[in-house]
Amino acid sequence: MFVRKGRGLVRTAAGEALIAYARKIVDLNDEAALALGAATNTGVVRLGLPQDFFEDVMPATLTAFSSRHPTAQVDIRAGQNHKLAEEVAAGRLDGASVYFDEGSGGEGELLCTLPMRWLAHESFKPAGAKPVPLVMFDHPCLFRKAALSALDRARLPWRAAVTTPSLSYVWAALRSKLGIAVRTAHGVPEDMVCVDGRFGPPDLPPIEIRLLTSQTASSAAQDMCEILRGEANRLIAPA
Repeated sequence: MFVRKGRGLVRTAAGEALIAYARKIVDLNDEAALALGAATNTGVVRLGLPQDFFEDVMPATLTAFSSRHPTAQVDIRAGQNHKLAEEVAAGRLDGASVYFDEGSGGEGELLCTLPMRWLAHESFKPAGAKPVPLVMFDHPCLFRKAALSALDRARLPWRAAVTTPSLSYVWAALRSKLGIAVRTAHGVPEDMVCVDGRFGPPDLPPIEIRLLTSQTASSAAQDMCEILRGEANRLIAPA
């Protein structure tokens, strides 16, 4: 049910069809068990989220989902943007909220578009004419790409002060006054401030948040994605 593509394996069309039928069988089994009054585990629902969502969107989504599916097991994953999208496409994640460049025509459903901001700790002070010190995620990262592209277009020199795969480490580096970072304003700690235009960094483009849902998602997983859509619109989307 797999064929070799490059150095990896991908599912064939028959393999994808088999997975879809297997999901339907599991759903029917669960429905039958519930109809007969039997306790059943509705399976594992696998969801991918940006780390920015872990303080509000994730707990709100899980609370609402658990009230509807109290026996379901939920697997939450955080990862690089492109990896989350690949996991959904491969059926290894049931759904994910993912960042995309504005106007890129990315797949999935557009949830909202947010402005990107230059952020720093409230006590940060620029070091004169030195290159702009950046605190960034590891490559590839849309926020990293936007920061570097904007600085290069403005012909402003920059240097990588800190690179990390962890959002909490980004905030720690900013608290250490090691540089400035690019994120949206969502989920920013109270001691961080927007420094757009204060130290000379150029304007940044907006960024899209899209909801991706696997074609093989179970009914419970589809319900989770529906809840995630509502919570994202409520907690993130600008009024």
